[in-house]
Amino acid sequence: MKMNTRVTEIVNATITKTAKIQQLILLGLTRRQIADLITGGNYGFVQNVYAKMQQEGRLNQAAIITAIVEERMTPKAFDKEFGVEFEAYNVDKTFLRNKLIAAGIRCEVEGYTHVTTPHWKIVTDGSLSGNQTFELVSPILKGELGMNELVTVCSVLNRCGAKVNKSCGTHVHLNARDFSIEQWKRIYINYARLEKVIDDFMPESRRDDTNRYCKGFKNVSCFESKIRQAQSLQTIENLLLNSRYWKVNPQSYSRHKTCEFRQHAGTTDFVKISCWIRFLSNLVDYSEQYEVATGTLATLKNFNNNELVNYFEYRTLELAA
Repeated sequence: MKMNTRVTEIVNATITKTAKIQQLILLGLTRRQIADLITGGNYGFVQNVYAKMQQEGRLNQAAIITAIVEERMTPKAFDKEFGVEFEAYNVDKTFLRNKLIAAGIRCEVEGYTHVTTPHWKIVTDGSLSGNQTFELVSPILKGELGMNELVTVCSVLNRCGAKVNKSCGTHVHLNARDFSIEQWKRIYINYARLEKVIDDFMPESRRDDTNRYCKGFKNVSCFESKIRQAQSLQTIENLLLNSRYWKVNPQSYSRHKTCEFRQHAGTTDFVKISCWIRFLSNLVDYSEQYEVATGTLATLKNFNNNELVNYFEYRTLELAA
């Protein structure tokens, strides 16, 4: 049977959208093609089905080969050390700890602390609203193995009924021990130039200066010229009022030897957080040598592959609607 005939049969079958997507993935179509055929261009729906199939080990050789050709998630292999802080509510801390341990994740409930530990830790956070609030903080994770661990953690959070609201954020740390001051300056300049683009694929609670815990840079007087003149990270920290509550935290290096990005909204969705981590990794790599010229979605193609750009285009359209 010709492939086009089989595709038509699946598209017209009296089955759920999820079942159609699963069959088309196994047939070897790309996720973009499937989104156009099944979900009216809703790429995120297809990506979520794909991620679940991947997690469950249900991808065949055709789907794996297609993914290898299609994804190319970063110009460099993703092998960075990173960390994630999940802010959420609606789960008892001890209950969550026990479920994570049962899933093979080392975890402890601890008091409020900024100390990096070799295990996941569940701590309190006074900035959160809701019942049974908590912050789940990762140890140092690395590359794809770290991503695999995130899949498990997100799965446990969702099974336990973890919820997020406007008070919640998801913070990402990237290892910054080898960053030069010039790279730091380009990170801030590039983020500021892309700020409107990034705001558009974030919910309103994480845009502009609507959230005092992740302030933007557009209202900082002469921001770019002052960053260029900076001789050290301490200079940048002084410029940003010696506060950590910015979209890019100027204090994270002195505390953790990391570059912390605080803008992402609270989420327990692995696809959302993994795409954001890869985007930030690419931005940091690009900032080793280059500055972005303009702040548009098209600019993202300078340092991201089509898979990631398509995802953030989808998020922008979804949130605009």
